[in-house]
Amino acid sequence: MKPKPAPADNLQGDLFRVELRSLVDPDHALVKLADTVAWARLEEVFGALFCEDNGRPAHPTRLLVALHYLKYSYDLSDAEVVAGWVENPYWQYLSGMQFFEHRRPLEASSLTRWRQRVGQAGAEALLRATLAAGLVLKAVTPAQLTRVNVDTTVQEAHVRFPTDARLYDRARERLVKAARRRGVALRQSYTRVGKRLLLEVNRYAHARQMRRAARATKKLKTLLGRTLRDLARQASAPDAELKTLLETGQRIFAQQRQDKGKIYSVHAPHTECIAKGKAHKRYEFGCKVAVAATSRGGWFVAARAAHGNPYDGHTLAATLEQIGRVAARSPEHVFVDQGFRGHDYSGPIQVHVDKQRRGTLPRRLWRWMKRRAAIEPGIGHLKQEHRMDRNRLKGQSGDMFNAILSAAGMNFRKLLAHAATVCALLLALLRVVLQRIARTQSGNTQDMTALLMQAV
Repeated sequence: MKPKPAPADNLQGDLFRVELRSLVDPDHALVKLADTVAWARLEEVFGALFCEDNGRPAHPTRLLVALHYLKYSYDLSDAEVVAGWVENPYWQYLSGMQFFEHRRPLEASSLTRWRQRVGQAGAEALLRATLAAGLVLKAVTPAQLTRVNVDTTVQEAHVRFPTDARLYDRARERLVKAARRRGVALRQSYTRVGKRLLLEVNRYAHARQMRRAARATKKLKTLLGRTLRDLARQASAPDAELKTLLETGQRIFAQQRQDKGKIYSVHAPHTECIAKGKAHKRYEFGCKVAVAATSRGGWFVAARAAHGNPYDGHTLAATLEQIGRVAARSPEHVFVDQGFRGHDYSGPIQVHVDKQRRGTLPRRLWRWMKRRAAIEPGIGHLKQEHRMDRNRLKGQSGDMFNAILSAAGMNFRKLLAHAATVCALLLALLRVVLQRIARTQSGNTQDMTALLMQAV
């Protein structure tokens, strides 16, 4: 059923409770931003995803949107943001609460189900709302959206570093658990033997006794093969979940070192091995993400998870298409590094590939080209402060949602900083005006009015 109306929309007061608007500081950045975001537009967009008259009413849209903004702005988990919401009146005011609440508004799992419902279009709507709020606050100007920088990075999955021994033992363990849940009695589970062999592999590898480590790894592979055959015989008609797990186990059992499309995690088989040429981290396991930020200001206008480890240049067309959806306009100039040579975009937007020397390029355009590297620290902030360093959401849809919401969280944090700066400047200006009024000898009303108009 459609979401409940926001509690702040209730005009009926309470004689024995104080409203949040009377408790919070009206000059606080979160209060300013709460009064700027187009909540009605978001409720209209997400309201179309719910049934009119069937089922229990959903949680208020503004509450769920605010919790996701706070989650990715302050690098919190679902449980942490819900727990912190109870303690912070400004977070509750941002969520549209009328009075201060002492209990959790929902369970953390409700955020997961809401993400599954809204999908990619909903995530892009959250990113679009941050840009719209920035335009209202004049933190973002239309001229900034005409030039963007595009680059790619790796969003690592929440998996351990894969080795053959770990994959064999983990696949066997998952198969044994699946068989027990379905009441299938395997001939042997190999739990004790597998644990001992995995310890041997780690100890032999640490001691550089690689032949002994290889023999123990081969035994783990043999145990996985026995478990696969035993379970396949006894479960002749497996359900969809068990069938997928059996296929994953067969692929892990059969894959070789030089194969392409290998599986690196049992619970996240879509994880890819990506090499970006980093000296400190040769391989990263996750998915590639294409991001776009304005050349001036560093506002993120696109973030797209690209599965299949594509060439960087082959992600440009889809990224520019997402910019058109999020920013409601297409940029005029796009600046990329040399990894985008031979890109797949053909259209009216001018794509400038970085080069070492200016050559015949106009000096004015060369200055913008040198600002292409400004996206690199922005990517660093996404990873260190806004949850793109390790994605803990499930599946390819989780990769997509985490990438877009990381960009939305960074934009939201920049909006908070802008609102706080503007409020501080206004207070400082008002303080100066009051001091000048105090020094005015006449102190008449006309002089005071003139000084206040000058301050405004």
